Amino acid sequence: MPSGAYLHLDDGIEERFQCAPGPGGWRYTSRRDDGVRLDLVVDARWRQIRVEVVTPGWWLRGGLTGSELAWVRAAGEDRTEHGDRASGFVSGSPGFLVAVARSLELDEGAEADVRLVRLSGTSLSALSVSWRWRRCGTTPYETETEPLPVSEYQITDLSTGEVESLYLAGDIAVAAPGVELTDLDSPPNLRA
Repeated sequence: MPSGAYLHLDDGIEERFQCAPGPGGWRYTSRRDDGVRLDLVVDARWRQIRVEVVTPGWWLRGGLTGSELAWVRAAGEDRTEHGDRASGFVSGSPGFLVAVARSLELDEGAEADVRLVRLSGTSLSALSVSWRWRRCGTTPYETETEPLPVSEYQITDLSTGEVESLYLAGDIAVAAPGVELTDLDSPPNLRA
């Protein structure tokens, strides 16, 4: 069960995480220095079936229900229900990027356009975004035990044209937009 830490470069916040494959999918949990917690569960096809994000003042729970992404967002007792025809959530956490990249099952050189719901800020405001994902290739990196395959994905925001890169080794984001892996206690799950 890999565990470790990511550093969010813009604000210097650390995100401690654990992730592991399970009998029917994969789970990623994390806690940040600023009190934000994430619990992300995906099924065997890497679809986000249960998501819970908690900030000091807000919480959000949701997941995919068929082709719809449904969620409840609340502050205290005040809650609202929402839905969108999207493939999943994204936020500053690399856990979401791992889930989306793995769900696409792209061959090298292939690309796909994906509609997602981006969660931002401590109020977990939700905005629909369309991103183009392209799997550029996989490079083996030598380690003490065996070569570690790292896949590069280019992510293009279709509304702005901005392109960023994501590097995955199994179920771990080795590098992601605005995030740096600073600690890893055990190797990634390459067959997750």
